[in-house]
Amino acid sequence: MNPDAILNMLQMQHRMNSRVHTDWIDQRFAWYRAAWIECGELMDHVGYKWWKKQTPDMEQVRLEVVDIWHFGMSALFERDTDLEVLAQQISADFLSLPGDVAEGRSEKERIHAATEALAQHALESKGFSVALFGALMQACGLSPAELYRHYVGKNVLNFFRQDHGYQEGTYVKEWQGREDNEHLSELLEELDESAPGFPEAVYQALASRYAAAA
Repeated sequence: MNPDAILNMLQMQHRMNSRVHTDWIDQRFAWYRAAWIECGELMDHVGYKWWKKQTPDMEQVRLEVVDIWHFGMSALFERDTDLEVLAQQISADFLSLPGDVAEGRSEKERIHAATEALAQHALESKGFSVALFGALMQACGLSPAELYRHYVGKNVLNFFRQDHGYQEGTYVKEWQGREDNEHLSELLEELDESAPGFPEAVYQALASRYAAAA
């Protein structure tokens, strides 16, 4: 994955976490725990219940992968972290993907195996493995460009909600009969994630739709 895109995501995550707590790194929040719990939610969308018919919802699966990434990145920060160095390390870790732990099996079984490997690592190490996360992305068919697009979109939406009264309870989540997440998905399809100022363009597009629905 491009180190510049990773650096941008790290900076965005730091800004969001700082909004929750200005000294968030020293709080030692259990980011690994949030990551493995998200792995469980991902399993719900893939389906694991052999006693009933379940059809994987791959769009929701990929969105859960993005949520895991929010928490995973946060787990990699230390007080004196140089974000450019960290971005280079993450980029290198993405290149050291482990072998397919479920080679020759169905897509569903590969996702199960990759998810469990990532969750197990988080539980045992109380940390986060970029390489195992990359394997999960691969199993779910999520490209680096898609991860970046959806990550930026969700991060910007979280900021947008906060800026428009989410914490105070005045934010209106449903616009013209549809939730803000649905509007975001449409906008992400229309915008170019490789263009300079992509996060700002997403924010402005959300603002325009929100104002039109008021």
